[in-house]
Amino acid sequence: MPDALTEPLISPSLPLTCDAAVIGAGPAGLMAAEVLAQAGVAVHVFDAMPSAGRKFLLAGKGGLNLTHSEPFAPFAARFGARSAQIAPLLERFGAEHLRAWAQGLGVDTFVGTSGRVFPADMKAAPLLRAWLHRLRGLGVQFHMRHRWLGWAQDGALRFAVPQGERQVAARATVLALGGASWPRLGSDAAWVPLLAGKGVDIAPLQPANCGFDVPRVDAPVGETRRDFFRELIGRGPSPAVGWTPFFAERYAGQPFKSVALSFTASDGRAFARRGEFVATATGVEGSLVYAVSSLLRDEIAAHGHATFFLDLLPSHTPERVLAEVRHPRGARSLSSHLKGRLGLDGIKAAVLYEQLGKDGMQDAALLAQAIKALPITVVAPRPVEEAISTAGGVAFEALDGHLMVQALPGVFCAGEMLDWEAPTGGYLLTASCATGRAAGEGAAHWLALQKK
Repeated sequence: MPDALTEPLISPSLPLTCDAAVIGAGPAGLMAAEVLAQAGVAVHVFDAMPSAGRKFLLAGKGGLNLTHSEPFAPFAARFGARSAQIAPLLERFGAEHLRAWAQGLGVDTFVGTSGRVFPADMKAAPLLRAWLHRLRGLGVQFHMRHRWLGWAQDGALRFAVPQGERQVAARATVLALGGASWPRLGSDAAWVPLLAGKGVDIAPLQPANCGFDVPRVDAPVGETRRDFFRELIGRGPSPAVGWTPFFAERYAGQPFKSVALSFTASDGRAFARRGEFVATATGVEGSLVYAVSSLLRDEIAAHGHATFFLDLLPSHTPERVLAEVRHPRGARSLSSHLKGRLGLDGIKAAVLYEQLGKDGMQDAALLAQAIKALPITVVAPRPVEEAISTAGGVAFEALDGHLMVQALPGVFCAGEMLDWEAPTGGYLLTASCATGRAAGEGAAHWLALQKK
């Protein structure tokens, strides 16, 4: 029997006619294939990579976050501007459905302390193997190393294969080709010009759940820097202020733990949450930054920069912080004083020195303000190929209620190639599966209608 994660080439040079072609062997495509096969449709799955579910496996490397346990209303709200389109799909296949589905594959799940849902063994590979085994049992055929090239003049699907080109005539097609993040795993957005050329409305792909760059500048010093930050703290969007080379070289890769991040966009949308993130050589990344990334990205697009505020001691009141900063320190250095009275050291102390300068650190009121609301300016999201996921894609307005492309009858879209985004925490995978099932149901319905 072939390895559960790969398939051999199946007569790649021969033309093929099939009821349903699913292009993309990630979660959305596999879900569509499962629904179609269970409806009695002969399904062929095609993927450019040598094995199925590569991004799925990498995403689960540190523990597969399958879904989230929070109630339906806040869960659906995580999809922001596209909640109205995603919510009905989640009602048909949401978090509890996904957990039951995994149970049907023999994979038990549990809810972590954060509300996230994981397989009992935390691994992605056993679930994927069981899934592929089920699909093969349903008669699904896999064709790996098939890179989709679009359509031939007669409407056949064109694929690049190692031996040249292959054409497939499919009565229904589900496209589940992903966005543009992690292109080395197959999601390279090569489908965008192919669909755009057919008149399909596509929102530009943008990074989501991504890191950001700060402007790399040499900070002003002395009175200039102190006055600058006295004006900046509490003011809102700011001029560009970033890491100095010294800070970037010394602290890149170190985490800001137990902090709170707040941001209010110019359009009034607001974010405030505790968590942690990491300083990078060029800026910031990590879970807390990813959670606010859509707001920061949109603010940068509108104004060229975005400034969030960092509370380095969220469990301390401003009054307590000011009192501790002003407490007599005798012969102790300021660094020892801050460490002893407030537990501030390492990267937290360093970022204060970075932003305030030595003279600014001697201003007790300014220092206390900075500890509770330190402004960090970002000026660009990291490139889309580095992002965890992407925003943008095929507009829902270009689709009918079954996720069929209105300009291309019999062609359906699912997964991350659709125009939606969500934070990490199980929301991305759940919606990918939900859209995959919806597209599969739509394709099965389409095929049934064609037989009448």
